[in-house]
Amino acid sequence: MKQSLFDMIGGLSAMERIHTSFYDKVYAHPWLGQFFEGLDQKFIELRQTQFMAEKMGSKAPYLGKDLDVSHMRMYITEELLVVRQGLLREAIEEEGVAPELVTRWLKIDRAFWSKIKKDSLESFKNIDLKYEQPMIVEKPES
Repeated sequence: MKQSLFDMIGGLSAMERIHTSFYDKVYAHPWLGQFFEGLDQKFIELRQTQFMAEKMGSKAPYLGKDLDVSHMRMYITEELLVVRQGLLREAIEEEGVAPELVTRWLKIDRAFWSKIKKDSLESFKNIDLKYEQPMIVEKPES
């Protein structure tokens, strides 16, 4: 039987360590961290672990909201996603995951960008957010 990517990277315990490291980096990041102000990091880590574990072959289901729903009010650009994926790559590599498995993980991660990336500020402003406040985070000056 073919081993899943989930098993090859070390299963749930490896994913949990990676996502803790990843979100430590995200929460500390001057741009990305602003999206998570006031949100429980452990909860975010849990949902990310459940989501990616399911996509990598775990039998445990993802119980969270659809990506487009949970990210609808956030103005997320491709530049933000590239920065985010750089932090994810660091966290995965720090865990000692083999390079070919890092590549596979990032490919899966990138496959979902279209669900959360906004094409332009103008199109984002046309989204009916009902009663939610739009979240537009300016890139900090370097």
